[in-house]
Parts: sequence; C-alpha cells; structure tokens
Amino acid sequence: MSFIPTEHQHRRFNPLTGQWILVCPHRMLRPWSGQQESPQKNDLPEFDPSNPLCPGVVRPNGVKNPDYEDTFVFTNDFPALLEDIPSPPESNDPLFQAAAAKGTCRVMCFHPKSNLTLPLMTPNEIEVVIREWINQFNELSLKYTWVQIFENKGASMGCSNPHPHCQIWACSFLPSEPSLKDDNLRKYYQKYKTPMLSDYITKEIKRKERLVIDNPDWLVVVPYWASWPFETMIISRNKNKRLNDVSPEQQKNLALVIKQLTTKYDNLFKCSFPYSMGFHGAPTGEKLEQDNAHWTLHAIYYPPLLRSATVRKFMVGFELLCQAQRDLTAEQAAQRLRELDGENHYLNNVRPT
Repeated sequence: MSFIPTEHQHRRFNPLTGQWILVCPHRMLRPWSGQQESPQKNDLPEFDPSNPLCPGVVRPNGVKNPDYEDTFVFTNDFPALLEDIPSPPESNDPLFQAAAAKGTCRVMCFHPKSNLTLPLMTPNEIEVVIREWINQFNELSLKYTWVQIFENKGASMGCSNPHPHCQIWACSFLPSEPSLKDDNLRKYYQKYKTPMLSDYITKEIKRKERLVIDNPDWLVVVPYWASWPFETMIISRNKNKRLNDVSPEQQKNLALVIKQLTTKYDNLFKCSFPYSMGFHGAPTGEKLEQDNAHWTLHAIYYPPLLRSATVRKFMVGFELLCQAQRDLTAEQAAQRLRELDGENHYLNNVRPT
C-alpha cells in the first residue's frame, strides 16, 4: 500500500516550536454529533450605549471614552499584568519555582462602529490600525521583553465584546511560545546561516500547494505543521524582524493581505469567522540590541471552525494530554482558502476604498 497524505494518518514536525502534530485525515469521514456553535450575528448596531468600547460611553471604572473617529487605545480596566507589584521570593527547591512577572495590558479599538470587523473595513482603515499597532509597539518595546499584539474574534475564541478591537500585553519576560521559537530559529540559523522562515518562504513558493495569498511583501500559507483546521501564517518577505521594521509600502500590502485573508475566512462558511491571531517577531526590551538575524516577522491565525459555521475543533483529550492533532490536511485547507474570493465579502456590503 502506498502512503497517501490525504487518507493516511502521519505526524508532521513544527520546526518553530520543536513539537510534532498528528494528522488524521480519514477522521473527516466520521459523522458529527458534538456541540454546535452559534454563529456570530451580523445584525449588531453601529453604536451601543451599553457597550464600554463605544465612543463616548462611560466604562465600568467611571472613565468616559473620547468620541474617537478611528483607533482608540486605553489601559485595560481589568489587566492580567501589573507593573507595580512585589516579586516572589527566590526558591532553591527545583519543584517549587516562581519568578517575577510584570507588565501592562492595553485594549485597542479598531473603529468607532461596533458592527464592523476587519474584513468589512477598507484597506485604508486597516492601515490606520497597523500604524497604531506600530506606535504601541514602538513605545512598549523600549521597556518590555515581549510585546504581544493579539486579536480574539468571536465568542467561540473567548471574545466577550463584539466591538472590533484587539489587546496588547507587554511582559517583563519572554513567554513560552516565543521562547521556543527564539531557540529553534537561532539553532536553524547557526546551522544553515539563513533565517528559517526565509528558507520556508522560498520552498513554499516553489511547491505552491499550501499558498493562500501571494503578495509582493507578504506570503500567506497554511503551515505544513498547522494544528488548527484553517490555521494560516502571514510571513514577511522582506526579512523584517519586528513590526516596527515594516515600511509604509509594506504596511499598505499588509492591510490588503489582512483584508483578503479575513474576507476569505468569512466567505468559507458564510459567517463572521472566529479566530485568535497575533504577531511574533524578535524579542524587545533588553534584547533589542542583541543579534536577532534568525528572526522573521510573522502573524499566526488560529481559527477553530472545522466543518461549518457551527462545528468547531476542540483541543481536548489527546491534544491536551499528548500532542496537537488535526483532521483536514494543511494542503486541503490551503486549497479551500486559496479558491475563495478574497475581494468581495459574502454580505455584499463592503464599503468602497
């Protein structure tokens, strides 16, 4: 019997984290009787006076939002990280280790209208979002070791407020996932003398089977090692190390890529497609002046939907106790995304540029 990747289970290696994932494509044939998600409704009002992220609304802490016209950033009223706190005592016990964790958390609204998401915004409006990401990164990166910009979209990915927004957490430490990537990217660079993701781009362009969007400055692929059903990566083709390396022209093309990718996502199952996304680049703070030639800026999208707008992938059981597992192959997911319209949203109400 010959191996057929779309039929036979196999493992794939993620060189960024040094971890393996299990691919079981034959499981796509099984009947589904699990939990059904409720798709996010598209009938939200432009303005909700009870929504604490809307312009002019008084938040629970008594602070009134300005009547902002594009982006708006404020320190999270209920942050996970605080700056002025004591550090835990040192411990010589190898089984009970604790370390200091300081930082700040911010909320960034993308737009004053609550009924807009990134695929329904214009490329120019998305550019404004990108510029503010860079402004925030410039400020926070001077002090903090890691600046994580991330967006949780949809209730199924933990978003408690439908207003278009993201979060920015700045940490005094290098978190686990970036730390794994830093180690593996460095080892690859030391061995092959080129950045891992630069080589990866070259090979993915040649193979073409996992490409989703080919942009002059950015490449969108379903990674060979993807674990979420329609997971994608946006990778810089200009060897940018951090978000603030991105030139104005590259920002324009990044805005186009984000709009096209998120439009494809929405068009896939004709719903406001949920995901968690974030940027990864070279560490900051005290590591700003270190040699980071091994890094390439990239963004990761982790969408949970698997079969339809109501059937999602759960990372439980084997995934929690052993390793990540997926059913749809990366190549199958990429083909479906690649063939979708990335210009015209299924709601047919995309505003002109």
